[in-house]
Amino acid sequence: MSQSQSTVGGWHRPMVARLSSEEHRAATALELFFDLCFVTAVAQAATAFEHELAEGHIADGVLGYAMVFFAIWWAWMNFTWFASAYDTDDVPYRLLTLVQITGALILAAGAADALQHDDFTVITWGYVVMRLAMVTQWLRAARSDPERRSSCLRYAVGILVVQIGWVARLALPEDWGLPLFAVLVLAEIAVPVWAEAPARTTWHPHHIAERYGLFTLIVLGETITASTVAVRAALDGEASFGDIATLVVGGVLTVFALWWLYFAQNAPRRLTGFKAAILWGYGHYAVFASAAAVGAGLAVNVAHATGHGHISDRAAAAAFTIPVAVFITLVWLLHHRAQELRSRNDLIHPVAVLAVLALTFAPGAVLATGIVAAALVATTLLVATRARRAADPAEAGAGGETGRADR
Repeated sequence: MSQSQSTVGGWHRPMVARLSSEEHRAATALELFFDLCFVTAVAQAATAFEHELAEGHIADGVLGYAMVFFAIWWAWMNFTWFASAYDTDDVPYRLLTLVQITGALILAAGAADALQHDDFTVITWGYVVMRLAMVTQWLRAARSDPERRSSCLRYAVGILVVQIGWVARLALPEDWGLPLFAVLVLAEIAVPVWAEAPARTTWHPHHIAERYGLFTLIVLGETITASTVAVRAALDGEASFGDIATLVVGGVLTVFALWWLYFAQNAPRRLTGFKAAILWGYGHYAVFASAAAVGAGLAVNVAHATGHGHISDRAAAAAFTIPVAVFITLVWLLHHRAQELRSRNDLIHPVAVLAVLALTFAPGAVLATGIVAAALVATTLLVATRARRAADPAEAGAGGETGRADR
């Protein structure tokens, strides 16, 4: 993590583009603080999702969670890529980031109403606050970066127009809510593709990979926190630790394996151009959402095992196995090139995903999922070690690097 530039001095700096080849580029303290505030919204969304699942409102819960998480992810992603290209860390930049953080906290406050009562009013206003601050940042960049002024103005105009749509959605009949949501989502994700056409912004591959890695790490940490709260609540009731021991072991083993699988990849190597960056960046919606959902699913299983909740054994198991399978699948796809997917060795991940999904119908699904995830980690390590030794026989004696599967 890099130190703040503002300690050097200066209230205002021209918002010129930073070099994509800049050496030693790392996440700043402000970016990490931004992530920690945003994870509050993630936690509120996951908690509300857990309650919906435990009450048996599965379809409504999944849909509401997907909608709320889009707002969190998209606002976070837009700030992250903008900061990679234009972070000045001056006073206006910091204050506008504070506005975005405030919007995230407003969004977090409305997560429960959105999922449980289909009331998106608070979330919409929190989201619009974040996005309007982003419009201001892009206008600053347009003023200071003539080479990319057209792209910056396209970002500002595109974001502003879509925000008008989000506010207008609140005044329309309820039946229009979901179709218009889908249209506005498509408009949001189309803005970067349209805006980047005149000139590409200068995001930094290593910085982007670190930012995504840090947020993944924080979301997985929130999963552990949510699970701990659920276990504590069960123990405060009539449950003993023996009643939930397999859930605790399976949950911790699973989350640790998911962390290992994600960080065993060489992410900057995949960020080779705009198309790859779009696929990689957009694909992380499901990575982040599934990581947070793992914690919600584990909490549902703890509640179910202690006699709470209103769902079947299969539904409780699916609340855990499906997000785990989604996470593994997306990490596998995002970190591999097309030709690598045809490799015989790369059948390991699909087989593991199918095994995890099959465990939905088996007793002890949480513990068994943890075992399968751990086995996947061990297998990928063995395959990576063999590949390195085949490529460089001299490395066989040295033992190689542990845990880095640079495939």
